[in-house]
Amino acid sequence: MSRRSRRRKPGHLFHTAAEDRQYARREVRTLDASPQLQSPAYRLAFDDEDFLTREELRGVRLMLELNKPELEQQAAGIAHTVVLFGSARTPSPEQLVSHEAHLAQVERERAGSIEAMALRQRVKTLRQQNYYYNEARKLARLVTERSRCEGCPDLTIVTGGGPGIMEAANRGAAEAGGESIGLNIVLPHEQTPNAYITPRFCFQFHYFAIRKMHFLLRARALVAFPGGFGTLDELFETLTLVQTGKIEPIPVLIFGKEFWEHVINFNYLAEQGVISANDLDLFRYVETAEQAWELIRESLQDERE
Repeated sequence: MSRRSRRRKPGHLFHTAAEDRQYARREVRTLDASPQLQSPAYRLAFDDEDFLTREELRGVRLMLELNKPELEQQAAGIAHTVVLFGSARTPSPEQLVSHEAHLAQVERERAGSIEAMALRQRVKTLRQQNYYYNEARKLARLVTERSRCEGCPDLTIVTGGGPGIMEAANRGAAEAGGESIGLNIVLPHEQTPNAYITPRFCFQFHYFAIRKMHFLLRARALVAFPGGFGTLDELFETLTLVQTGKIEPIPVLIFGKEFWEHVINFNYLAEQGVISANDLDLFRYVETAEQAWELIRESLQDERE
């Protein structure tokens, strides 16, 4: 091969970072590596985990967490998303069957006991919650199947990547033959990627702040199912951003009016003057997947690219 044929493309005359990393690692792996070669100081800065995880490098890590999912989604052509939030503890149909079987066993063995009565009430609540799992699954399926054929842009489902409502949404998208995104976060409990996320879009974050940005960077609608602190956090952050004009208005759909009116009294906030009466128009209550999809579809009509 001639010297000319080995030349790099114009604008790419230098070795890439990946190439130099390979050379440097090969050098250190030699049997006669000197103390100098083995010293942490000799490592390439971008290939030195101890260096990159120093407190002083937090700004660099924030940038990396912003850029990695962004570049992957850009490369895949993902431009519009629908975000589904909700409890990680909402039971799937399979989990509900397991709970019901356990209840049946306890009632056979200890009928009328305090344990049986408490478990019966718990299973009743789980049946109510399972309705939301099924509706989240159905909504994700509707969004995935219909967004491109009903005058809307191509929409991709985004979740927090975990179990419960998040699993239901990723599951519905997968059942419709589509791809979906999971924005996972490192937590000491609860957070393990569900099996329905498209593997190449299964991201993991250290920083909650950057994860929150990615939820909304491409969002065309947000649907909040019943959930706990995490769901409340994401819902109110989105409402605040819309209220203050930091982002353009998007449909914010709150699933399950009865649940949410027990959790927070929005009307009382308006009566007390801590929000305006107009702020009550920033969100809509919905009860079914079909109702939610219709509101999303109407907001995006004729925007298909």
